[in-house]
Amino acid sequence: MAVDVADIRRVALALPRAHEVLVRDRVKFRVGQLVFVALSRDERTMGVGFPKEQRAAMVEAEPAKFAMPTPSDLRYRWIDVHLDAIDVDEMRELVVDAWVMCVPARVAREYFAAEDR
Repeated sequence: MAVDVADIRRVALALPRAHEVLVRDRVKFRVGQLVFVALSRDERTMGVGFPKEQRAAMVEAEPAKFAMPTPSDLRYRWIDVHLDAIDVDEMRELVVDAWVMCVPARVAREYFAAEDR
């Protein structure tokens, strides 16, 4: 089942310090000024924060799900995800992992500690 913007919004906005912005007709989720999720204009793909050193292997392993970012975004820790190829659980994991890259370690620790209760 394809993931949609409502699913992403529900997960992203539940994360501490996260907020939604609209930039050039694109929905983005940020912590401060750092973007951790950005939806394409047609909302069929999302970009998420992702370790640079792992993305080529991820795209090679699962090209139906993942794609390299645009050439202008290659300098960032970023990967593109086809929303019709993932489920809500995969999306949640990607969004939370991207969020962790943007928040102080203490905030992430507190979030995960509260989740374990």
